Amino acid sequence: MSKLLFWPTKYYFYPIGNTSAISLIGDLPLEEPAKLLLLGCGDPRNVLYTIFTEPSHPARVLDFTCVDFDPAVIARNILLFTMIVDDQPFDTIWNSFFHFRLDKSSRSALLAQCNKLLDLSDSLPSWSASVYAPYIRLCTAYTLSEVRRHWKLYIDMPELPESRLKAINATFTATANDNKGHSSVAVRSVGPALVEAASILDQGFQNYWKTGTTFSDHKSISGATEINPTFVYSLGGEGGSFHYGSDPVTPFHLAPVFGNTTKREGVSMSEVVKAAKDQFSGWCSSYRASTLSSNPPIIRLFVGDANAVCHALRSFHTTGTLTLGLPVAQWKTHLIQLDPAQYRAPSSLTGAPSLFNVIHTSNLEDHIGLLNVIISTTPLLSPAPSSALYSESLLCLERDATKEFKEHLKADITAIGLLIGLVPCDYLCGFSSLSNTHEVLRYRSAEKRAKGSATQFHQVTAWKWTVSGDVNTAQFPGSVLKPTFDPGQLGTLLYDIYDKIFGQETSDNFWEANKKNIDTAFLASNLAHYNRESFILFLKLVRNQLDPSQEVWNMVMDRFSSLQLAAWDIMSMDTLHYQDVCGQLFRHGVYKMPFFAIRTSRTGPFASWDTIPELVRIVLVIPRHELSVLQSCKPEDIGTPPLQCDIFGERCHNCFTAVHVAFGRAVATGPKGREQVVFEEDIAGWKGTSSLVASFVAPSWLLVHKEPYQNISIGFGVRNTPAACVRLIPKLGLTLRIFKNHVYVLPEYPLPSRYSGTSPQSTTTFSRSPKMLSQLGTVDGTAVSLDEQCELVESLTGHISLTDEASIRLFSSKGSKLTPQIKQLSPCVIRVGLGDKAQDLAYPFPVQVTNHRLRLARKSRYIEVIVLPSRSFLPDGLKLNPYPVVESNGAITPWSIHRVNLSILPSLDPKSRTISKWVNAHISSMLSDRERANLKKNKYDALMFVKDTIHAVMTQAAGVDRDPTPKRLFCLRDKESNNSDTVFFIDQIRFDLASHTLVADGFVLPLSVPLLQRLSKPFGKLVHEGQMLHIPVFEGEMQSWKQLLPVLVERCRTSWAHGPNCEYKSAGIIPLTEMMEADPLCSCGRGKDNEAMHKVVLWKPFAPYVTRFALSPLFAVSYLENVGRSPQARKCSACRKKGKPSLKECGGCKNIRYCSPECQKKDWKAHKPKCKS
Repeated sequence: MSKLLFWPTKYYFYPIGNTSAISLIGDLPLEEPAKLLLLGCGDPRNVLYTIFTEPSHPARVLDFTCVDFDPAVIARNILLFTMIVDDQPFDTIWNSFFHFRLDKSSRSALLAQCNKLLDLSDSLPSWSASVYAPYIRLCTAYTLSEVRRHWKLYIDMPELPESRLKAINATFTATANDNKGHSSVAVRSVGPALVEAASILDQGFQNYWKTGTTFSDHKSISGATEINPTFVYSLGGEGGSFHYGSDPVTPFHLAPVFGNTTKREGVSMSEVVKAAKDQFSGWCSSYRASTLSSNPPIIRLFVGDANAVCHALRSFHTTGTLTLGLPVAQWKTHLIQLDPAQYRAPSSLTGAPSLFNVIHTSNLEDHIGLLNVIISTTPLLSPAPSSALYSESLLCLERDATKEFKEHLKADITAIGLLIGLVPCDYLCGFSSLSNTHEVLRYRSAEKRAKGSATQFHQVTAWKWTVSGDVNTAQFPGSVLKPTFDPGQLGTLLYDIYDKIFGQETSDNFWEANKKNIDTAFLASNLAHYNRESFILFLKLVRNQLDPSQEVWNMVMDRFSSLQLAAWDIMSMDTLHYQDVCGQLFRHGVYKMPFFAIRTSRTGPFASWDTIPELVRIVLVIPRHELSVLQSCKPEDIGTPPLQCDIFGERCHNCFTAVHVAFGRAVATGPKGREQVVFEEDIAGWKGTSSLVASFVAPSWLLVHKEPYQNISIGFGVRNTPAACVRLIPKLGLTLRIFKNHVYVLPEYPLPSRYSGTSPQSTTTFSRSPKMLSQLGTVDGTAVSLDEQCELVESLTGHISLTDEASIRLFSSKGSKLTPQIKQLSPCVIRVGLGDKAQDLAYPFPVQVTNHRLRLARKSRYIEVIVLPSRSFLPDGLKLNPYPVVESNGAITPWSIHRVNLSILPSLDPKSRTISKWVNAHISSMLSDRERANLKKNKYDALMFVKDTIHAVMTQAAGVDRDPTPKRLFCLRDKESNNSDTVFFIDQIRFDLASHTLVADGFVLPLSVPLLQRLSKPFGKLVHEGQMLHIPVFEGEMQSWKQLLPVLVERCRTSWAHGPNCEYKSAGIIPLTEMMEADPLCSCGRGKDNEAMHKVVLWKPFAPYVTRFALSPLFAVSYLENVGRSPQARKCSACRKKGKPSLKECGGCKNIRYCSPECQKKDWKAHKPKCKS
């Protein structure tokens, strides 16, 4: 397994989601079929909300593959889906899914549904013949067997002995009692409108855990006496694994409840529950309606570990194998076997996908590490430019959670992007249309209250292909020059990543790196995510992405290996893991260390073997009683220590962390020398009595060549971490070993990496863009140069070998001093002109043409263009157009701003009592601290100017500016020329629920001279009587608005399509123009979906000429720059130093802070006139 194995002291079951629902199709074109992979899917809130947001008319199919390692999650989800399809009473569905105490009627309905599902699911073929099969499918026979097992458990629970029922009830009561005084996490679902929400939600949370329901009336509460069996059974067994922080209103969008309240007494919990139930009812109705359509959404359910499932799907895609030999999860022995009826279906419409254009990973990053998420998912992401991988985190362990994301990558983001081909979208464009500023504020507040030990910070990151935001390369990635690294530099970069992952295993490194954060680091030392197999799979991903020759790759690995060996000393823990690294390199076909050429002696355990492979699988059986030393410990005393196996003797010791375990019995079969081990799993698991069987892979020579095999032992124990040492050495001794010996040794062979035949799915091929010129010669890959430390990308070099005879004569003739002309066409593409011919170079990353360098070899007849990589805040790159609209599979879509379906979004009530408390603050929060400072100084920044204009429009449209009367009509006036050519009609402000922000639903009228002549009278009347506000725009800003408008239109397109005569298609460019008094938009959406324009008399004449658009804030990226100043960054108003130990506000005005009473007294004379005491 490519993540560490942990001792599971306490398992938590999450039947209800702990974040609000999101739409998963926000980055896909309306016409593109959606193939969605949900890893760690949890409850089906995201599936249901995605279906709810889908416009009703498109003919595309939504195909979800939902993966979770807890079969109870999948069993519950199927129950919910089928109860919705069967149109059961809504209250019954709500109660059955969200209440852990049920009334008798709801329980009866739930158990009846379980019986129905059992009758339909004897086998995969029988399920495929059921009424639910067209839209609910099971990916493996194991998934079916596990959900059936849970449905049977639910049915049988009422018949359990009274003593067991009392024990179950007692665990829920105990959790409820422990929860007294705890706060609800549902405040996160309120988003920016969290004013006054916390106390109300805390009351609801306490009521839920006290009653097991969302009821508020005594009669309904007293009738809910039966424990809901779907909350009882999980991977944690029978009893109280239900997570103590679960809250049934968390999955819903609560901003309108608190943001729209007009009541003086505020919002009641009954209103919150009603709003949640109304939303859930809408989701259920949409899902049921969709199943009756001609193209119902397909929901595929898959029980398995996320990493294992991804590797199985990747193997199927590349080799065609349905069974890779991977267990479904840790503590299980059943192997993943894909259902051939789905994965080898003849029709692409019915066949299960193994490539996806949307991959959502929940908050797996917190549990398996960001690199493991990327390693597992990148090979499954479709190459389409609209494809997106979403990573998500909730936990924070570093000193500043807002910057923690970059630390998780273990390398510079640009370097990572070139290595794997993916990059965070907001890293390139410098903004996000998704808001997390409420998270920043909550984190800062919690940090202050907890004195720097806040533990949660929610962050979602969209990853896209590095070249997908360039309109020239998005559709034709075959035009892009592959990155090529110097082998020595690449080997050094990879070793540095390795060292950042594992360097703190050595105690000196750990204490030195964490001396300023030692308490948190100590606790986190048991939460490491990566083993050596993780890193080897990262190397495999890099090698497959870069596709170097074998010779070059050998040089890279030689450099890596030499640095690894050179770093060893007597204190280094890495020496103990070297054989693990070597074995995994060979097993995954990444690299073969020279010592594998040594033939393993036919002695010891290999004496009777006919052939001895380079690798063996060692199976170690640990008697149950040997585990009692850990089982007897309280979970809070030992945490979740990581486990490992080791091979040791008198002179050697080697650790192996890619270990798989399960409870059961290992039985040796077959003749000596060709033995196999058959495993009989004990499904009782921790509740059973069977031994624990562990297995791992090691080089075979290690058992006989290091020292006599009689001296070699195999052990199983706890990994050496600071936390484990302190907590467990007193119990296990210095070696932290639980058990040794009692092993089987089996042959192990490298995993398949290629399929020598026809793949069941065609391999993607890429063609070169017809727009790209290649008139000068041939191009090679892009040479990537790193800086001296091999940490940062210093430059990218494109190489043209001249082959055109006329160009050669111009360039290489004797005495020629002709210098090529360089022009940047788009973020990744540079045009090299020579005479009247040109060649386009498509780099694998956005670049800066500013300060480029040329390397001209006239005799050797080549030209090299050396440029710097670009990203947010740097010249060129996506700064040329931060708002690209790209083509994907024949359809167009915004790249850096998500799509919305305006018709389903609730409106902001301008009469809300709380509107003045949060709307302006929220819209203002899109500006970073840097932008706020620059705005005051009038420094040039086009994106900052656009944000300022968005702020002006949205705050005045919401009625939270100086004048509380909402304004609806705006005209952008270029300050330099005093010209106005763009008019906004704002119908209303809406809640963009899933993105925790607001969006202005309106219409844009681009003005031109002919149009003004035609509409001169109504326009004159509009100007004089329409209360039009003129918003000044600054230098260069109008060009940005011309770029932005097509995105704002495209993002809300739901009721119309681009026709064959679309100007975008004929011109081959979006926007059509960036010039003043010219229309940047195509005419396809003009006059469409404009009913709101007819409601206002002065607006009605313009209805045929406007296009609907969705305007929302563009938020600064918190991991790139400061958003909402950190309390630690503040300084004393008098001495400018930090606090002693903290700063205190002035008791009068509360606007400034002092570090001490002495400084306040010293500053009082100067401050007194300004203080509002």
